[in-house]
Amino acid sequence: MATIAIVYHSTYGHTAGLAQSVAAGAARVGGVRVELVPVAEIENRWEVLHGADAMIFGCPTYMGSGSADFKKFMEATAHFWLEQRWKDKLAAGFTNSASQSGDKLNTLVQLAIFAAQHGMLWVSLGLLPGNNASTASIADLNRLGSFMGAMAQSNNDQGPEAVPPANDHETAALLGQRVAELALRFKR
Repeated sequence: MATIAIVYHSTYGHTAGLAQSVAAGAARVGGVRVELVPVAEIENRWEVLHGADAMIFGCPTYMGSGSADFKKFMEATAHFWLEQRWKDKLAAGFTNSASQSGDKLNTLVQLAIFAAQHGMLWVSLGLLPGNNASTASIADLNRLGSFMGAMAQSNNDQGPEAVPPANDHETAALLGQRVAELALRFKR
């Protein structure tokens, strides 16, 4: 049995919806237990992270980087970093913003560097980009063309019941599934 912890921050519910999609994707893999861990509840959930085989980090992209609440979580891990408690665990990430770009790549790089500082092994999205040819569609998987992790886009005048679109949710689910499959492989 491998445990996947999905650690996330969400202000308006869009990123929480993506976290649920990541969890659903990971749950497609037999022999995996999935734990959703909102950073607002982290003080009571540290042991979940310490016991996890993999962590998938998610937060909205605000002003070109991860949200302040997620950054607060990152900084709270400093004593675990010193002990290297998360060394050799798998890590991956996802993010959401209102703009097509919104500098989401910077947030994923921020999450990957955070994982690297903890000695974790970063898992990429593993999907070719969609929506990049005349025969392609905005309904494609990985429509925003990320390799570092899952990116989603939510119009700023719509709630989480309407956006991000289903293909962004499925892209996030495929990230969760990929991490879960690799976690089982590393566990052997």
